[in-house]
Amino acid sequence: MRPAKPDAAGDPVTGTSAANIANFFTVLRIACVPLMVFLLFARGGHDVEMRWWAAVVFVFAALTDLLDGAIARRKGLVTNFGKIADPIADKALIGAALISLSILGDLAWWVTIVILVRELGVTALRFWVIEHGVIPVSRGGKAKTVAQGVAITMYITQFPDLLWWPTASMLLMAFAVILTLVTGVDYVVRAMRLRGAAKVQSISETT
Repeated sequence: MRPAKPDAAGDPVTGTSAANIANFFTVLRIACVPLMVFLLFARGGHDVEMRWWAAVVFVFAALTDLLDGAIARRKGLVTNFGKIADPIADKALIGAALISLSILGDLAWWVTIVILVRELGVTALRFWVIEHGVIPVSRGGKAKTVAQGVAITMYITQFPDLLWWPTASMLLMAFAVILTLVTGVDYVVRAMRLRGAAKVQSISETT
């Protein structure tokens, strides 16, 4: 049976059109990034109301990450565009939030650098091994994503009357950083194993 011919905007492998609802949510997440940054810096960067609106945009964008993946898998809408755009959208959202918070002086720069280096490194590894297979997200990876999202949301929002809020935010961010490093090492190990297994299989097939 011949594979279905993709349309002009279709995926060259699956034939699925890139113009689908899953990719719409991915593009929407990317569009939320400049809006969130604008709200974060509005009125001097520490206006409580603007910070809350920025948090709303951040949470909404983070939720689209859950939606696009679930929809793509359930309806068979996985495309090459989605595979590339989805991680870019994730990193853009997290990176923009972290960098903005560091510029505003709310978050230490070393935290932003550690998280971004890990995220960009894992993305590079993902493309490095993609021809050999896809490394599934571990429970630790999912917990890392949730911890980062909640911690960033807490840093964005401000409660002037809650003296314990900054401490709670800092502790959760520390937990997120630990998970970020641990899962990053785990991803490197699994990527190396996948590459190693692929080489062994290649050698066995040629002998």
